[in-house]
Amino acid sequence: MAHILIPKRKIQSSTFDKYIAPLLKSLPLAPELVSRGDRPLKMTFEDQLKALVYFHLQEHSSGRHLIQDLKDNDFAKENIAPVDGISRSSFSEAINHRGLEQLQFIFEDLYKQAVKVLPKEHKGLGELVSIDGSLIDAVLSMYWADYRKGSKKAKAHCGFNINSGIPSKVFLTEGNGGERPFVDQILSKGQTGVMDRGYQSHRDFDLLQDGNKHFVCRIKARTTRTIIKKHPVESNSYIFYDALVLLGTPGQNQTKNPVRVVGYEIAGSKYYIATDRHDLTAKQIATVYKLRWNIESFFKWWKEHLKVYHLIARSEYGLMVQILGGLISYLLMAIYCHEEFNEKVSIERIRQLRTKILNELFQSKDSSGPPKGKKWKKHKKTSAAKT
Repeated sequence: MAHILIPKRKIQSSTFDKYIAPLLKSLPLAPELVSRGDRPLKMTFEDQLKALVYFHLQEHSSGRHLIQDLKDNDFAKENIAPVDGISRSSFSEAINHRGLEQLQFIFEDLYKQAVKVLPKEHKGLGELVSIDGSLIDAVLSMYWADYRKGSKKAKAHCGFNINSGIPSKVFLTEGNGGERPFVDQILSKGQTGVMDRGYQSHRDFDLLQDGNKHFVCRIKARTTRTIIKKHPVESNSYIFYDALVLLGTPGQNQTKNPVRVVGYEIAGSKYYIATDRHDLTAKQIATVYKLRWNIESFFKWWKEHLKVYHLIARSEYGLMVQILGGLISYLLMAIYCHEEFNEKVSIERIRQLRTKILNELFQSKDSSGPPKGKKWKKHKKTSAAKT
């Protein structure tokens, strides 16, 4: 490994240490980030990770704002910034060209940690993963982010673990990128993907069943259904349809595997839900689909309060780096809110976290006593690779 963690620091916050503690478990295991040339890195992966987490925690409005804080804020200068500081150009170079493999590892490892400690809701419904895409406003110079004439957008394709309430997977494309191809990549065997009408694909329904992956997906009401078997439904129930069918037109786009379709009506709107889950009641299928909205709430919260889409990168590589930084910050918040308050993530708790850190920093700065606890510091081991 290129670094270890040892005690350091004069200006400190025990709350900040507690917040980033899960990272200390993952960081030493991450793949080593090495220099591509003869010169050592001005910003190590450890520096990059800390800067991204700090960016989201403090809700910086831009990369320029973050760099200025790393220069002027004593805590950030001593605990977040590289030892010799970092220029805006060096920061931009690092974000747009380095650290993606390492960040992906940290995100996946942190996700495993979160799943172990967070309570699991809806366990009786199986392992549920909501799948959806979210458009990200881009600037015209981001030539790769095709959307429409005079408008550039990227699209994040996300999986959201409904049971634990946390993001599980993410992929990035241009704004016009298709969403359906990512369903199979987001789901693991045994999981149930919960999706809206845009993901309706009879071929994909067959492929998912063949791969032991499940789905609960809204379909268009006019979809052709060849009934194999009708299941009884209760009178005066919001469930009005439950049948085993073949979806689509024979000889054209019909499913080869039978699919269950459940129809229900809420507030005058009718919903038709296709699924291969025969172990659940029709009402449970309706409940599973309604849980899909959890990912919409996550996207809204993420955009508004993590400021993840205040772009600090222009390349596709750099934007993915920024998105992973935001997801890592959200996982840290989820673990912190559960362990400290036994609650889900909320902006109220995050504001309390920032205020508590700020108060501790003032106390630490005014105190002449010795530092306490383990702190983050870069320590280079002897290595043949440049770091």
